[in-house]
Amino acid sequence: MTSQPTLTKAGSGPGDHGGAGDPGSGTGLQAGLKNRHLSMIAIGGVIGAGLFVGSSSGIATAGPGILLSYALVGTLVVLVMRMLGEMSAANPTSGSFSAHADRALGSWAGFSIGWLYWFFWVVVLAVEATAGAVILEGWIPAVPQWAWALIVMVVLTATNLVSVGSYGEFEFWFAGIKVVAIAAFIVIGGLAVFGLLPGVDSDQAGLSNLTEHGGFLPNGPGAILTGVLLVVFSFMGSEIATLAAGESEDPQRAVTKATNSIIWRVAVFYLGSIFVVVSLLPWDSKSIAEDGSYVAALDSLGIPHAGQIMNFIVLTSVLSCLNSGLYTASRMAFSLGQRGDAPKAFARTTGNGVPRTAILASVAFGFVAVFFNYKFPDSVFLFLVNSSGAVALFVWLVICFSQLRMRKIIQAEAPEKLVVKMWLYPYLTWATAALIVFVLGYMLTDTEHDGRKTVLLSLLVAALVLAVAVVRQRNGKRNAVEADAQPTEVRD
Repeated sequence: MTSQPTLTKAGSGPGDHGGAGDPGSGTGLQAGLKNRHLSMIAIGGVIGAGLFVGSSSGIATAGPGILLSYALVGTLVVLVMRMLGEMSAANPTSGSFSAHADRALGSWAGFSIGWLYWFFWVVVLAVEATAGAVILEGWIPAVPQWAWALIVMVVLTATNLVSVGSYGEFEFWFAGIKVVAIAAFIVIGGLAVFGLLPGVDSDQAGLSNLTEHGGFLPNGPGAILTGVLLVVFSFMGSEIATLAAGESEDPQRAVTKATNSIIWRVAVFYLGSIFVVVSLLPWDSKSIAEDGSYVAALDSLGIPHAGQIMNFIVLTSVLSCLNSGLYTASRMAFSLGQRGDAPKAFARTTGNGVPRTAILASVAFGFVAVFFNYKFPDSVFLFLVNSSGAVALFVWLVICFSQLRMRKIIQAEAPEKLVVKMWLYPYLTWATAALIVFVLGYMLTDTEHDGRKTVLLSLLVAALVLAVAVVRQRNGKRNAVEADAQPTEVRD
């Protein structure tokens, strides 16, 4: 690894769509994603299942003030995506922020954050497969839960193995259902809040719910930060569009479009829907805690079978997350293999441009994690979940530091590629990094929601991965020095 990274590293230029893979073992990743796929992946990437099933705990903690928690995290995501968009538009690659960290900070950084991100998503595979299996077993109890988890994992693995286009098509429809559902919820709920929807109890629904029942911050200003800890992880996935852009026909345009649209996506889908929920019902309503925030909101509108409708939407979100998680983990493994940070087999592709080995290795760990969830849910699996929980914040922090150096590299080597620019560079980048560090520090004080345990275990795993990275880098330099010191053999 040279001390001065460049933008023309093999396999990561704009023209090769993420890399050519191992010579003679395939055709490399191919541009199989259409513009409509990328658009829906970008939109759907910020709508995770956590928004539907995890918002009730945030509302119970912060009351209507949870809107400020979502706004704070949303602003953080917008800023981080702007930095990532700047780097990815200049140099689209399937490794995204891991490849950028490799060039900007050193191979130790690309190795560490790449493997941590891979670890995060393969654990997510188990979480989402189990969540989907619970819903499906409720509908068809004749099939046991473990069988449903196996079925959804196998089906989505098969779609990813066929071609990147099949992944894109599945994700287009999964994300489309989520987008339509949440848009309909916002429109119908908004009409009810302003008294324009017949059949809704006007005494219960209204803007007064934001200030009554203890006020806008019934549990005090500190609850806003606690709310941040509860909602921050539901935003993970917004960066998937930058990984997928490497397999699109026009990566630079795809990244630019995804980056520029992140503001309205966060504002509409997160802030818009949560605003509707806390306006339709008092924040301390028992139905929110018992049924979940979105189900309770639908019930308050008199919509029949609200629970089953929400189960379908959540199942769609789960399958979307599972589909994207497998795709994301495999592309990160591919990028690591391509850079020599993982087995070379991970960088090999089929004739359709599919990194088969990377996909199978990722899903294999996912199956192991599913087994741990069923066999040791309160020990081994809980450790896996907690030890990967803070990876999102680690990724965002690495993006900040990568962008600080990568901007200088781009300006020196290819300033025309700065089609997306971080605002108020470098001051806003440093402010964003400081905010992420503050959130991590605040999590260490949180014992009620396992924030301290999550950070400490995540730091432990990160330290282990980082130690491996440093040892590998030192051994690589030592081997290079020894090779240079070998005398050249002279032949007659």
